[in-house]
Amino acid sequence: MAITSDSVREIFKGLENGDGAAFFERVADDVAWTVMGTHPLAGHYCSKKAFTEGTFSKLSQVLPHGAQLHVEDLIVKDDEAVVELHSLATAKNGMRFDNRYCWVVYFREGLIVRVRAYLDSAMVARLFEENPIA
Repeated sequence: MAITSDSVREIFKGLENGDGAAFFERVADDVAWTVMGTHPLAGHYCSKKAFTEGTFSKLSQVLPHGAQLHVEDLIVKDDEAVVELHSLATAKNGMRFDNRYCWVVYFREGLIVRVRAYLDSAMVARLFEENPIA
């Protein structure tokens, strides 16, 4: 399956519609996902399960309505895509989580197999400082 701008937008529609399960159906179980930075979500995750537990599970505790990610732009070349995302979420304490992301995504046979995610580390750190989790 060739990766196109339309197919990448279709894959990311799940995240945009608040349906993380639909998005993660297109992520390989053994995905290598690196979240860059020095904040509570940063790290290298060697599986879909590890990534969701290390990031989305934590975010769900401080962002009652999820990260509310929206694709702003993307570039596709061969089996790679660069996806710019924007989060318009509100934290438990009312803080606007207006974060910007750039994900470098690698596909194999239509599945996401590797991601490098860049974001505003200071904003993520502030989010968890102001909204501590257990």
